[in-house]
Amino acid sequence: MRFLNSARRSKNRYPSDFGTREEDPLSGIANLFDIGLVFIVGLIITLFSVYHLQDLFSSKSEITIMKKTPTGELEIITKKGKRVKVMRVSKQKAKGRGERLGVAYRLEDGSLIYVPDE
Repeated sequence: MRFLNSARRSKNRYPSDFGTREEDPLSGIANLFDIGLVFIVGLIITLFSVYHLQDLFSSKSEITIMKKTPTGELEIITKKGKRVKVMRVSKQKAKGRGERLGVAYRLEDGSLIYVPDE
């Protein structure tokens, strides 16, 4: 009998209020935002490591990226140190005056040789 009375007291000593506690319905949104933020940072780190883009932030690196624009032009982006240079190559023929600088030859193996004029 004494044991049953002590068990009742212990239940009353620490009342549980699981059913009476009111929770904010928006409290879970903060946790979802944190999870999304961690996911985005992880995705960015993964993409940078897969495409070796961490060299973009190095001041000693040299990178050349070639891409085709929607208009059909070729765009060449070159980064040497902190200097970034963008060139566009199109299929249009150039007009104007100029001077001959040399001759270029394509060999059977596909390599090019440039011989400057003297």
